[in-house]
This record gives sequence, C-alpha cells and structure tokens, in this order.
Amino acid sequence: MIKTPEYVAGHGLLSGKSVLITAAAGAGIGFAAATRAVEEGCRGIVISDVHEGRLAASVEKLKQETGLDAVWGLLCNVADEEQVRALIDFAEDRLAGIDILINNAGLGTSKLLIDMEDAEWHKVIDVTLNGTMRMTRYFLQQVKARGRGAVIVNNASVLGWRAQKEQAHYAAAKAGVMALTRCSALEAAELGVRINAVAPSLAVHPMLRKSAPEALLKELEAREAYGRGAECWEVANVMMFLACDYSSYMTGEIVPVSSQRA
Repeated sequence: MIKTPEYVAGHGLLSGKSVLITAAAGAGIGFAAATRAVEEGCRGIVISDVHEGRLAASVEKLKQETGLDAVWGLLCNVADEEQVRALIDFAEDRLAGIDILINNAGLGTSKLLIDMEDAEWHKVIDVTLNGTMRMTRYFLQQVKARGRGAVIVNNASVLGWRAQKEQAHYAAAKAGVMALTRCSALEAAELGVRINAVAPSLAVHPMLRKSAPEALLKELEAREAYGRGAECWEVANVMMFLACDYSSYMTGEIVPVSSQRA
C-alpha cells in the first residue's frame, strides 16, 4: 500500500468566493470540501444536511477549526422541492449571492436488483439524481435572474461507468448525475455558469468503515493502484480545482478521482 500523502495547505484558490455545499455535516466528502473551501479562502459558506444535531455540530466545528465566522447551516432534504428552494434562498441572502454550488448529497444502499423493492430504488434515485437536478435547476434560475455567473460541482462516482454487484440503483443514479452534468453545462454556458463533476472510486470515511463489511472494503481497496481508498480531502481537492478559476475553460466534464487498476 502506498501511504497517504501529507495534507496539502490551502493556496487561496477560492479567495473572495462564496460557497454552498449539500450533505456537508459529518466526516465524509461534504465536510472535507467545506473545510477545504474555507482553507482556500472563501469569504462565506453555507452547509446543509438532513441531520439537525450533526449539522449544528459541523457548523461550530468549521468555525472553530478555521476561524471563519461567516459559516451557516440549514436543514435540507434535497428530495423536497420546498426545502431546496429555501436552502438556496437562504444561502443567496446570507452570502450576498452564491458563487459556487457543490452538489454532494447522495444516498446508497447495497441490494441485489432481484431483491430490490421499488421504494428502495426510488429513494436512492430521488436523493442522488433528482436532488442534484432540483438544486441545479433552482440555482440556475437564481443565477439567470441576478445576471452573474457561477460554478457548480457535482459529486458523481466511477460506478456511473463501471459495474458492481448490489449497486444497480446507485450506479444508475450516478450515471444520471454524469449525464445531467454534461447536458446542463451546455444549457448553462450562456449564463456564465460552469458545471463539472468529480467521480471518486473509493473514498474512505468513518461511516463507510462502520457500515461496509470489512471483506468488501479490503476487496475494493485491493482494486486501487495505491492499495487504499482516497482520503475525503483528496476528493475535495479536485472539487476545489473544478470550483476555482484554474478550470475556467472546463464545463460538462467528469473528472475521475481514482487509482483503480481497471
């Protein structure tokens, strides 16, 4: 196994920008992206989640660890259109306009398709794909009305390209996020909005280690060239690249964050 590199210091990539991130309360990619956005100099940030206690704790942790006071949190289930609109309106008001939207919300379970109930299929699709669509749609409406461009970064997955047992619903949703990214990017270009996505292979965080069977994790890690999963901050780093001006000519692209052998 090739060891994890040292944590990379911020370089002011998002200096003066404002950021909204969904599903950012916890120990996963969302909170890692929120932390990195502040380290990269964002002037203000709003994070959302469906867990009230965890959200409040994450807001305080972000303030304490980074020293940024302009941090807010709002409960939001991206499967609910009213909550999506309320979140974006809240962030637009608090941040005096959102410069960067990171659609991180997603839901996954493990079930063979032959055993899957409609309700489980629909829940994963509704949060992961439809939620990304709802956030993107209403945000673009706000951007069009205010006449100032923005950036959207979506969280997809290599399972949008590759097959894995018990992941038909999740893979279908993430493939949909990829297609949504490409198509919406074409439509949003005239609004001055860039839309790209990251596609992680395996990002390891405490919740995954707690929920996934150890044998499955070892199998997935063995597929990676480095013999380990990515740290959540390694995925967040690529999100920051797509969010910042260094990727100014990129839109409609899906960027793998992967070391998979095949």
